[in-house]
Amino acid sequence: MQENYLPILIQVIIGVCLPVVIIIASHIVGQFGKSNRSQKLPYECGLKGEGTVHPRFSVRFYLTAMLFILFDIEVVFLIPAALIYREFLGAGVPVLWTLAVFLGIVIFGLWYEVKKGALDWER
Repeated sequence: MQENYLPILIQVIIGVCLPVVIIIASHIVGQFGKSNRSQKLPYECGLKGEGTVHPRFSVRFYLTAMLFILFDIEVVFLIPAALIYREFLGAGVPVLWTLAVFLGIVIFGLWYEVKKGALDWER
C-alpha cells in the first residue's frame, strides 16, 4: 500500500528542494551588490532614456478591468448552475428563485455602472 504513495512523496520532495537549490545557486553564482549606475538605467538602444520609465494608465483602464473580472466571475457561477438546473427540476421554485436573485443582483450592478457612466469612454 505504501508503494502507491512513493511517486507522490518523490514529487513533493522535488517540488520543495528544487526551488531552494535554485535560490541558493543564484546567490552563489550571481553578483549581488556589484552594480553600477549604468546597469540600473533602462536600455533604450544606446540612447539616453527620456521621460518616465513606466507610462501612466488612466483610471478608466483599471475600472474596466475590474468590471470585466466582476462580470466574468458571474459567468463562472452561472454556467454550472444552468448546466445542473435540470437535475434540480424536482426541487422547482427554490433553485429558480436563487438563480433569479443572483441574476437580478448582477443586472442591477450592470445597470448601476452604465448609469454612473463607468463604461462611457467619451467623458
